[in-house]
Amino acid sequence: MSTASSAPEGRAEPALSPVPETALWTLYYRAAEARRPDTVLRDPKAVELVDRHDFPFEARFGPVKPALARLQALRTAAFDREVADFLIREPRGTVVCLGEGLETQYWRVDNGRARWLGVDLPEAVELRERLLPTGPRHRLLAASATDPGWLDEVDPAQGVLITAQGLLMYLRPEEVHALVARCAARLPGATFVFDALPHWFNRLSHAARPGEGGYQAPTMTWTIGSRALLADPRTVPLTARHGWFMRVLALDLPDRRARLVRSLGPLDLRRPRRRPSG
Repeated sequence: MSTASSAPEGRAEPALSPVPETALWTLYYRAAEARRPDTVLRDPKAVELVDRHDFPFEARFGPVKPALARLQALRTAAFDREVADFLIREPRGTVVCLGEGLETQYWRVDNGRARWLGVDLPEAVELRERLLPTGPRHRLLAASATDPGWLDEVDPAQGVLITAQGLLMYLRPEEVHALVARCAARLPGATFVFDALPHWFNRLSHAARPGEGGYQAPTMTWTIGSRALLADPRTVPLTARHGWFMRVLALDLPDRRARLVRSLGPLDLRRPRRRPSG
């Protein structure tokens, strides 16, 4: 399937379905935050990709909202820390990125020895292969995260970390539960890192109107209030609380003990005051 179609001013615009299109949106916002002198996420690869990619980002997604860009970058930084910690423990381990999109984490935290596997829908992989060639030891697999076949591509001998950044909220609760159960059965000893949103955020997204360029985020179908995944009494309590937007969590497999990596709320969106020069 071709991902290119005609666009205003002769620009090449990928004709992506809603969930894969979020890869372009997150790239746009990540690069915007990375350009700031006081950024919370240094991501020169994202800036480079936005600058050279012939896509009307602002026309499609509207002007960047700085607070939202910061939130996205803080989430990404939390994932980066987990991957970096894993690579200290298992320097030749495998990092599996489910729904990798146009994420540039490989260029931020790779240690020169680890193996990386990006798993995404065929149209998203086609876009990534065209815009962001893989680095050494980095493979791409065109498949849904819910397809058990990708597990056959993972060598657990040196340790495995699975990440699902900005993905699970677009799956059905039963798909999330099945995915984690399958990883626990096939990759015991692995860690599954993911982000989750509260019920109220989901309701807010349903009520949101399309932006200036007609873009609207896909419908979210799984939130932190879904108990199907985290029903095990050994896990930490994860009920929705007022004042937070997003949580990044890590499940140790196969027992599925949950560890809170980062909780993001309104205070995180307040930038520290810049020190006066001199």
